[in-house]
This record gives sequence, C-alpha cells and structure tokens, in this order.
Amino acid sequence: MSAFYDSVGVLLIIIGLILLALELAHPGALLLIPASVLLVGGLMAVFFSDSLGTPWGVVLIAVTGIAATLIELPYYRWVAPTHGPMTTTTSGLTGQIGTVIADVTPDTLQGKVRIRSEIWSARADHGIPIGTKVRVLSGEGVSVRVAPVNDTSSLS
Repeated sequence: MSAFYDSVGVLLIIIGLILLALELAHPGALLLIPASVLLVGGLMAVFFSDSLGTPWGVVLIAVTGIAATLIELPYYRWVAPTHGPMTTTTSGLTGQIGTVIADVTPDTLQGKVRIRSEIWSARADHGIPIGTKVRVLSGEGVSVRVAPVNDTSSLS
C-alpha cells in the first residue's frame, strides 16, 4: 500500500509544480491555492504513507488541506489584483477619463472609447481622433457623450 501512496504523492507534487509554473507564466495568484494544497498533499503522501492507510490518515489529509487553504487565502487576497466593480451602466461613467480607440464622429455611434478596461460607443459635438484622452460628460443609453480632457467648453 505504501507504493500506491508514494505514486499518488509524486503525481500530486507534479501537478502542484505544474500549477505553480502556470502561475509564474500568468501571474494573478489564482493557481496558488490549489497548487499549494496539492504540493502539501503530495508531500504528505510521500513522507507519511504509513499513516495515510489508517482512518486518521483521511482526517490528517483533510485538516492539512484546510490549513493550507486558510494559510494561503490571506496571501491570495494580498497578491491578487483588485479593482472596483465593473460598470454596467453609462451613468456610472460620468467624469471618468478614457482614450479614443476609434475616431469619434459627430452625430454617429461609430466612435469608441476605452474607459478602464471597457470599450464604449461614444458621441461628441465635434470629431475626436484616435489616442485623444477624453472625459465622459454623460451616459446616453448604451453610449457615452465625451469631450477631450483639455476642452473646458463642453464641461459646463
């Protein structure tokens, strides 16, 4: 039975290391918790294989997995990127600064602006070229009315 736990332990360690490598390739701390739990479980299976065959072994694995998760959660919250809630209505965008990513043409919805990580259709009183920083003046349905940041005539 010890050989079985050794094989399972090595497999868990390999999976945990793969998850850690993926986390390093694409940071965000999403894979840290399962990777650390798998590593701890794998190390337990390799080093404590005699104990795992008993009824207490299952309890030991469960307690260790829970402990690893509880230890990892505060770290995950600290490392994980945080941002405000995603905006789903245009009225919540008033006053926000964005960047024009498709030319804004007067009286059309062809213009597009990126505000934070979202892309919105934009209207303006005059044309605004790509790359211009704009401020959202108001929301109108599924589009926003914008003006260049340096244009104070539209802000009143």
